[in-house]
Amino acid sequence: MKRKSVFLSVILVTAMFAVILSSCKKEPTDFTLAAMVTGTIDLNGATSPNTVPVKPAIVATFNTDVDVATAVPANVALVQDYDKAVMAVTVTASGKTITVTPTEDLGNGALYKLTLSAGLKSTGGLALTSVARTFTTLGTFVPKGAIAYWNFEDNANDQIGAYDPASGGVVAITYAASRNTAAGKAATFDGATSIIEVPNGDVLMNSPDFTLSFWVKTNSTGHLDAGGNPAGYFVIGLAAFYGFQFEITSDFSWCKLAARYDIGGGESSSEDLWFPGDGKTKDNGGWQGWEFCKDLTGSGGVAGLLKDKWAQVVCMFEASTKRGTMFINGEKMKVFNFNLWPDGDAKRNVTGMKYGGTAPETVNELAFGFIQSRAGTLWDTEPWGGYDFPTSNHFKGQLDDIRIFHKALTETEIQLMYNSEK
Repeated sequence: MKRKSVFLSVILVTAMFAVILSSCKKEPTDFTLAAMVTGTIDLNGATSPNTVPVKPAIVATFNTDVDVATAVPANVALVQDYDKAVMAVTVTASGKTITVTPTEDLGNGALYKLTLSAGLKSTGGLALTSVARTFTTLGTFVPKGAIAYWNFEDNANDQIGAYDPASGGVVAITYAASRNTAAGKAATFDGATSIIEVPNGDVLMNSPDFTLSFWVKTNSTGHLDAGGNPAGYFVIGLAAFYGFQFEITSDFSWCKLAARYDIGGGESSSEDLWFPGDGKTKDNGGWQGWEFCKDLTGSGGVAGLLKDKWAQVVCMFEASTKRGTMFINGEKMKVFNFNLWPDGDAKRNVTGMKYGGTAPETVNELAFGFIQSRAGTLWDTEPWGGYDFPTSNHFKGQLDDIRIFHKALTETEIQLMYNSEK
């Protein structure tokens, strides 16, 4: 009986100690961030990481459980550094963690800042002291929103969309080292028969805002016309000026994007974003609509930029301002402004880019390496414009990283892209 009494006493004492220890255990007096990761990448370390994927799921872990009601986007800010754009995110909570996921892919090679505000609270009602962490996404900088991208890594397929070449639409293309190691390979065109043809070019083109970005390196060695003189370069074309075309003249004195624009009423009209590098504008002898032209007369002209060397070219149109702009190597070269066209001109009503080709003269296929696809008959008998003439203005050289956006890029985006990719 005595043993049983002692045993019960031990149990009671043990229970009392458990109660005492439990009552002495301190509740957290602050609510703090303990860790932040995406996959295996630490976002909470001393060094800001630069290999974060463009589709990150960011997991933040705290020292105590999170109040689910406060784990909302209003208390989490993900900001794109270069333009201060706020990225939309979803936020979920479970125990001591929250998971932050952007609703759209982030841009490549861009710096982001993630801020967790004091609006986040623990289940005990403690507010977080606001914290911010930065990271850079993987790869070279590319603005968000490209609808097609050809990187020519041993193929001519669209890497982000559905704009692959047609069956049999890759002719005499080889792939060789591009402008630098990071750029990988580029498509090489022989200047006689090489071409890549992509169906549904009108879908790529028709948009109020439009940007075409690409890297190009001409090869003038042996690139001659039927008379033995230097030939021109039809770099890219969608039904020539019935869609859009980028070309470089045989003597490298100018380059241009000729394109078709929607002027309303079901009509379209072509206009040249023509860059001769002579500095002429509406104010000093140029056309009334020419707002800006960089003067390269003292620095080798257009040839100094485009002859036998790699260059990044960006051509875009912004509907809200009615401006067409060309950049080369991250620098603004030419601007036209339809608002400056003569009074009464239909182009004052322009609303965007618009494909205007009609069969059989033109065919709705985007061509790399020529002014139009092989099925088009426009200029077919001209020695400079017919695909079947090996000495016509076929493109000779290399192309890489061709991108099309249905938006107008900013100068900052273009400069960042060039600096990142050059």
